[in-house]
Amino acid sequence: MKRYLLRRLLLMVPTFLGITVLTFAVAHLAPGDPLQLDQETVGAAQADVAKQRAEKGLDAPLPVQYGRWLSRVVRFDFGRSYIDQRPVSEKLAEALPRTALVSGLAVLFAFGLAVPLGVFLATRKTLLSRAVSAGLTVVWGVPTFWVAVLLLLVFSNPRALDVLPMQGLGEGGLVDLAWHLVLPVACLTYPTLAIATRQVRAAMQEALTQDYVKAARARGIPERRVVWRHALRNSLLPVVTLLGFSLPHVLGGSVVIERVFGIPGMGLLAFDSVGTRDYPTVMGVATVMAVATLLSMLAVDVAYGFIDPRIRVEESS
Repeated sequence: MKRYLLRRLLLMVPTFLGITVLTFAVAHLAPGDPLQLDQETVGAAQADVAKQRAEKGLDAPLPVQYGRWLSRVVRFDFGRSYIDQRPVSEKLAEALPRTALVSGLAVLFAFGLAVPLGVFLATRKTLLSRAVSAGLTVVWGVPTFWVAVLLLLVFSNPRALDVLPMQGLGEGGLVDLAWHLVLPVACLTYPTLAIATRQVRAAMQEALTQDYVKAARARGIPERRVVWRHALRNSLLPVVTLLGFSLPHVLGGSVVIERVFGIPGMGLLAFDSVGTRDYPTVMGVATVMAVATLLSMLAVDVAYGFIDPRIRVEESS
């Protein structure tokens, strides 16, 4: 297992470098930069702009800028924001817990509901199960931002129900926080719930046709035990795979959701930083997102080894 884990850790290094190189290049090759924006706003002299570019290292070739940035990152120094001069690490430390809370609850609710719902759809051939399956397909195709705006118009509009807060996370304790989380968590949950339920259903339908399930039924084992202990346990690999890929998907969706609901998390920070060409903050957000994604993939690989020991044997051979 140690060799298996070490190999996965080593593979994360070139993947991380590739992600950061692409992000750095896209961010810096986009038209404009923060100093040009500042010049247009306050009419700064060209000489002053050139001096500021030299101080911030923006006049160096792009590979040199990336090398300098990477040398700081390995020391956990993300630099200072070009906009407010605050350390990027402080801004990330403030935003990350909020995004982790919203995204974590969304993944928890999505898979907590998807497993029993997927088992129900796989074991029940009724009109209700077909209606639920069709409804999940429709829900999965609905844009998240459209649903977010629609929910605000219905539940946060004085001319409608007006029962839920519209913006932020509140400052009145746990009850107020939970009340503010209802709409954003719901918007992040339903796409993952739809696809996870379909995945669980497909995996369960395949497992229920296997010989070991037929043998368990022939021995007189109760159907409930056959479904939940034998079939479901052997259907976990694709579900675990989807769980690992769901975290990057939810984090990506948080950019839109946090913007719509005014949540000062990583998504909103990334949105504002891209608009102002705040390169240190953009790269800080990208680095945290990349590390979170890679760690989720590593967790999936480790979970594979525990669920199916044959995978560890194949990897070590």
